[in-house]
Amino acid sequence: MILVADNLRITNSVIERAIMEMNPKPVIEMVIKCTKAGAKAIDLNCGPLTRQTESRISFLVKTVQKISDLPILLDTANPVAIEAGLKASQKKTIINGFSLEPAKLAKILPLAKKYQVDIIGYLLHPNGQVPQNSSERLDIALNLFLEFQKTGLDVSNLIIDPIIAPLSWQNGKTQNREILKVIQTLPELLDFPVRIIAGLSNLTAGGQNAAKNRCLEKAYLSMLAAAGLDIILLNILHPKIVQHALVCDLLLNENIFTWEEIPS
Repeated sequence: MILVADNLRITNSVIERAIMEMNPKPVIEMVIKCTKAGAKAIDLNCGPLTRQTESRISFLVKTVQKISDLPILLDTANPVAIEAGLKASQKKTIINGFSLEPAKLAKILPLAKKYQVDIIGYLLHPNGQVPQNSSERLDIALNLFLEFQKTGLDVSNLIIDPIIAPLSWQNGKTQNREILKVIQTLPELLDFPVRIIAGLSNLTAGGQNAAKNRCLEKAYLSMLAAAGLDIILLNILHPKIVQHALVCDLLLNENIFTWEEIPS
């Protein structure tokens, strides 16, 4: 699995202030920490950025890319911010993301074609609601793929996010078992080895006990890995979670096992 750091997010008050004030120091410090922790890509979760949109996203992208060659994910629902970020970017960039919601089909999906970049598609209903089971998710995936094909982009530019449900939801456990079926089924359904991404922190949203959260995340991470997940969006600064992800990769790859490969 490719490990994507979700730590550079506007819900972190330090990062929010840095973006609002266009102060590079906290951003640089966070990117360095994430890189040292093993991140292979950085998610730039900048929220809607409704004020000074273009200058702030340009600042964020340029600041990250001055010190890192890692791919970045532009994580916002604001198409103006996405396009400004794509214009500012000099390195590999992924749009995160679009869905069957009409506004996103009209304003975000075409940006992937215009700038020839990868884009993440969320398995959500056109009204933005989360599907209830694997059948609904797979139906949405087919419709999402049909919309994606209209852009003329190569199938390799598409990444699917089945949307992990918080366990605090009444049907959270059931939903997340269904997601495992979706991950296993999607490549056959779409008839190509589609990449699949998932945001691990969704699982424990609302959880107040950090130790219990990490326990749940490690267990579900193993299940996601076994189902065939390609990319995991996670808090890269939790070393035990990172170690767990690396061990999952070790057990699932085709290489001959050696004890020296086990991450310490």
